[in-house]
Amino acid sequence: MYWCKIARSEKEFEAIARLNYETFVEEIPQHEPNPSGMRVDPFHHENVYVIVLKDQELAGMVAFRAERPFSLDKKLGPVENILPEDALQGMLCEVRLLAVDKKHRNGRVFYYLARALSDYAYENGYGAAVISGTVREQKLYNQLGFEPFAAPVGAEGALYVPMVLTRERFDNSVAARFKQKRHSFYPGPVHLTAPIQMAFQEEPITHRSHEFEVMLERVKSRLCQMSGTKHAHLLVGSGTLANEAMIAQLKVLDEKGLILTNGAFGERLEKQAMRWGLEYNVLSYVWGQTYHLETIERKLSSGNYSWLLMAHGETSTGMLNNLDELQVICKRYNVLLCADCVSSFGSLPFSMEGVYLATGVSGKAIGSMSGLSFVFANSEIVSCERIPTYLDIGLTTNSAIPFTMPSQFILSLENALMAYDNGQRYKLLHKRWMFIEEEIERLDIELFTNHNYPMIFTIQEKEFPYLAEDARMSGFDLHYRSDYLKEKGLIQISCIQPDFELAWTKFVKWFANYRLYHDSEQQSSLN
Repeated sequence: MYWCKIARSEKEFEAIARLNYETFVEEIPQHEPNPSGMRVDPFHHENVYVIVLKDQELAGMVAFRAERPFSLDKKLGPVENILPEDALQGMLCEVRLLAVDKKHRNGRVFYYLARALSDYAYENGYGAAVISGTVREQKLYNQLGFEPFAAPVGAEGALYVPMVLTRERFDNSVAARFKQKRHSFYPGPVHLTAPIQMAFQEEPITHRSHEFEVMLERVKSRLCQMSGTKHAHLLVGSGTLANEAMIAQLKVLDEKGLILTNGAFGERLEKQAMRWGLEYNVLSYVWGQTYHLETIERKLSSGNYSWLLMAHGETSTGMLNNLDELQVICKRYNVLLCADCVSSFGSLPFSMEGVYLATGVSGKAIGSMSGLSFVFANSEIVSCERIPTYLDIGLTTNSAIPFTMPSQFILSLENALMAYDNGQRYKLLHKRWMFIEEEIERLDIELFTNHNYPMIFTIQEKEFPYLAEDARMSGFDLHYRSDYLKEKGLIQISCIQPDFELAWTKFVKWFANYRLYHDSEQQSSLN
């Protein structure tokens, strides 16, 4: 199995130096021989090496460098003076040492390198890459999207053509046609299935039409049925917008509340409450720690709090907090319970019958297009002039549609909700959840929390250094780039994407190579 990664260890750098020598000393007489059989590039400490491995063996490499002057600058002068205009639309980088071991020159390794390099350069803000391409591989470079921009340079027998590659040129190249399909383990956005995509091919209809009103009422009715609430208010925006609208209702109460936090989204609720100037206390728990229900009940029994705010599905840890027990406790002490259910709603069946307000979204577990959010309520919300107009969910009471809503979004959501007929979507996500838990145990991976739900699983990066970055180089998108995950060193895998089963099968094969390689690297460093 071929797979890509960034070279980081001394063992990898030694293998790179050997391949560098074999290619650019023995095969292409660009440098003088030496008895070590290794050649360390003069720009080694500035290079980022993208390598392709065949299982555990180095099959190919390419070096990425952004420091000026480039080696081509020294041969041609500042390359900007002769580059085509389309290569000057962003920062430049230099690609060097493109080499493939003779045993692996089957074309696939070159394509792996080109794709990985293109992705790496693009994601780091580079608009174009320049390279000195050996004349004997001109056809291959052309297939990768490189195009000459100056006359050949170098000595006889080791002639190189200055070439340039842009993202657009790579996308239009032969290599791009064979690039590996990417597999997403993100918790959103979700890749849309065909029935959900079809909604966006329909002609839009005005939100003032009877047809739209009927469709919206069908969707609201379905949402209420799924949530166990009496009212569903739809907003055009993200889950954060829905949480703002929910918290705005607490502002109107002018009473003191209690906020529970044990992850990034509970902490975000606290920050939103602070911006609204609410009066509250916080019960803060370590990330991934369960709420202490006895402490919460003791707080609420004092009579000092009229509302409680919490995150049900805490996406940042993959933890499901105890909503059922909190509904019971809050009812016992006449406290209004408000819950962020953005990640949990649609991932598993549960009742919001005992909440005052709760939130959800069209993306995430439901699997529709992101862009619609919901505020669920169990009592009629009255409009209040103290709340900014767009956040006033009281304006949508009694089937009112005060603002423009895109009909394709509503239709897409309705199509997505059909997957819940007879609980089929719940059954699918539960099956995946049970499967992953078995796989995690089989692979001997420790999860960050044991209170998971059929949405997302969290592991600690320290157990698997650079796992997410290396997986991305091979076409697997794990969830790790959010600031709150970086800060805590967490990596997440979501099971809500449509092609999860196929993606997981391929990922496990890749992970076996990654783990074996990682273990051998660790052993080498100890020796």
